[in-house]
Amino acid sequence: MGYVGTKLTGNQYSKEKIDKVIIGIGSFENHGSHMPFGTDALISNILAEKVAERVEGLLVLPPVNYGFSSHYNNFPFVVSLSAETITTVIKEILLEVIRNGISKIIILNGHDGNIAPIEIAARTVKVMHPEVVIASLNDWWVAAGKLVPPDTFKVWNGLGHAGEGETSMGLALFPDLIEMEYARGVVPTLPEHVEVKWCFNELTNTGATGDPSVATADKGKLMEQAVIDVLVSFIKEMDQADWKLSKNF
Repeated sequence: MGYVGTKLTGNQYSKEKIDKVIIGIGSFENHGSHMPFGTDALISNILAEKVAERVEGLLVLPPVNYGFSSHYNNFPFVVSLSAETITTVIKEILLEVIRNGISKIIILNGHDGNIAPIEIAARTVKVMHPEVVIASLNDWWVAAGKLVPPDTFKVWNGLGHAGEGETSMGLALFPDLIEMEYARGVVPTLPEHVEVKWCFNELTNTGATGDPSVATADKGKLMEQAVIDVLVSFIKEMDQADWKLSKNF
């Protein structure tokens, strides 16, 4: 069984065999009119705690509640860190974990704007500490979309900011915070192979993309289980391999 760091005492820590940590990284930003501003951190942290219930020696660190979100600034309420700041925050958290003697670290990201900062911070720390293993699930929404049955979603394969998939996950994890009567989205037309950088008001006038109105808790539970199973399987496999990558040379 894992442990939630905010609830763990020094006495408990000294008696338990904790050898790895997981941390959720989110944001504080508009998620349409129907989802809470803290959606990204809520989802990543709740999933992290559920993962910790199924594996041994896993400490759940408090989530990072802010991220790089300036591309959402046209929709209140957004509190964004600069890309440089969130990269530094992630890097320093990783270094502090290592200083405390932990060399197995899992990052569970909940926000698109954090993907590049996580990559830069994690690779920088890995070069500094080659003996440390840093793993990251950068986009649970993409992983879940690939793992649930192909007919699960009705619109845009469940994708979107506060769209069908993310709203479904919210309905599964924190239904009391979702106001479905205000769920409105827009499905933007985007190039298929080349990514155009956008500010969010170029894609939607509702604060949401995709179609949150067709979200359900049942879809969210499928996504929740898929993400948890992927992470639990990964951690158990890495435990068996002593957290070493297999070499074919």
